Amino acid sequence: MDQTAQRLQEAQREFSAHGTYVNTATHGLTPHPATRALQEHIHEVATGRFSAGAQDPGIERARAAYARLTGLTPDRVAIGTHTSQFTGTVAASLPAGSEVLVAENEFSSTVHPFSVRSELRVREVPLDRLPDEVRPDTALVAVSAVQSADGALAPLDDLVVACADHGARTLVDTTQSTGWLPSDDDRFDYVVCSAYKWLLGTRGSAFLSGTTEALSELRPLAANWYSAVDQWDSLYGAAIEHGTEANRLDMAPVWPAFVSLEHSLALIERVGMPAIHEHDVALADRFRAEAGLEGKGSAIVSLPAPEGAAERLAEAGIAAAVRDGRLRVAFHLYNTDTDVDRLLEVLADPR
Repeated sequence: MDQTAQRLQEAQREFSAHGTYVNTATHGLTPHPATRALQEHIHEVATGRFSAGAQDPGIERARAAYARLTGLTPDRVAIGTHTSQFTGTVAASLPAGSEVLVAENEFSSTVHPFSVRSELRVREVPLDRLPDEVRPDTALVAVSAVQSADGALAPLDDLVVACADHGARTLVDTTQSTGWLPSDDDRFDYVVCSAYKWLLGTRGSAFLSGTTEALSELRPLAANWYSAVDQWDSLYGAAIEHGTEANRLDMAPVWPAFVSLEHSLALIERVGMPAIHEHDVALADRFRAEAGLEGKGSAIVSLPAPEGAAERLAEAGIAAAVRDGRLRVAFHLYNTDTDVDRLLEVLADPR
């Protein structure tokens, strides 16, 4: 067994799913080290031993780990709780009348912050047409790197070129990709990512990153004590000095989420996203092939949902999801060929 396979096998022992779990696109499983850290945190809170200031080093370790995973430096990463907060910050920075180009059927958190601003022009086009639809008056293109509904991969390489040619900004939501799909986020103006799916965190942890120039154009939408230069001396009063880097956009952290997240990110780093990508896509493409679907190179698979299929899966102890009227399954580092076999077996049962 080579070292990559050994690291993956060791990582798989850090999970305890009940039944067959192919639903990471909804929520990732929490690895044992993260679970233990979360349990210890809850015990500290319950027994009065919790120290707020003692959480800061762990949060910075999580910020640094996320930066390493995405090809950035920590000074270009802001922390928050949900991607819609950060997408809303970008939306608020756009001048009235700006055109925002988005993909049809895009996940709501990626588009609603723009569509609720009536003074912005939001234009929807098919995903594969995004690069061709960028115009000279397009201010921003907002898209998920991997589509939530069906796992389709956005044409990011062509989109980056098209936006550069027309002077448009890019906002890429990597919630459904970071953790299994390697990417150089340095080429995007803005990136938002919730960590509770493929990064194996808990809900309440998210990141915003981007180029230094693009981030400098944003005003904190929810300025708070945690985005100050000296957080613990900035709890009171109006005269607070905020940071000059991405941390000036920080949201006050949900402590339990970040207490566990640093351990989840450490596991992702230990295995490596290239290895996880190869593993996840191999399982997904094998499932596609045996289910009579074309291979797409995505860890997320969408297929027609025959009547009663979702109920049969649940009864068989298989966790999946129905999205946009179709069955959605997602394969991550803790899945194996046994999970694919079980899924195919239950779906083939006509009962």
